Amino acid sequence: MHRLVQAVLYSIIVAGLVAAQTPEKKPAPKKGGGTSAVLHPEMTVAVDAGSYDTPMGTLGEKSSDPWSATTTGAGVDKKPQPGKPITATGEIIDLSCYLQLGKHGEKHVDCGKKCLRNNQPIGLLTKDGTVYMLMEEEHDPRRDAQTTFRQAATDHLGHIMEVDGTEASHAGYKAIYVQGYVKK
Repeated sequence: MHRLVQAVLYSIIVAGLVAAQTPEKKPAPKKGGGTSAVLHPEMTVAVDAGSYDTPMGTLGEKSSDPWSATTTGAGVDKKPQPGKPITATGEIIDLSCYLQLGKHGEKHVDCGKKCLRNNQPIGLLTKDGTVYMLMEEEHDPRRDAQTTFRQAATDHLGHIMEVDGTEASHAGYKAIYVQGYVKK
């Protein structure tokens, strides 16, 4: 009897190990259509809000230096994290509603502008679904509320824009730091 119980237990353990090692089958992709990396691609921009081929306008200034003097000065040992100049095209979004609810596009403009006016993070949603956080590049003016970028981005929420700035990333987070909005 003891050997029978051992044999049954051994069979259960082996069956469990085999089941745990069997790869999970994923459903086959639907024929005739690909999937988009953009959350809720049905939420489109207005017809007069630009396109990926013809953006409505540009935010930011191109610079030969990835970081401004105030950012370099504020860096640990005066060395900011690595960054590289980038030009990216995408829809200006309210990052909080996009990541939480998938909202963007023409139908989300009024809500998104309220969120940006109340200091929710600004984002850029590219055609391939890449999402960047957008921030003013100049460290001290940004810290001291001496920039106008937030207003410019709010004015263009829901528009497809070309954004020039410095790309920085860490642990999967991506950001573009935008120059040229220090109050004069």
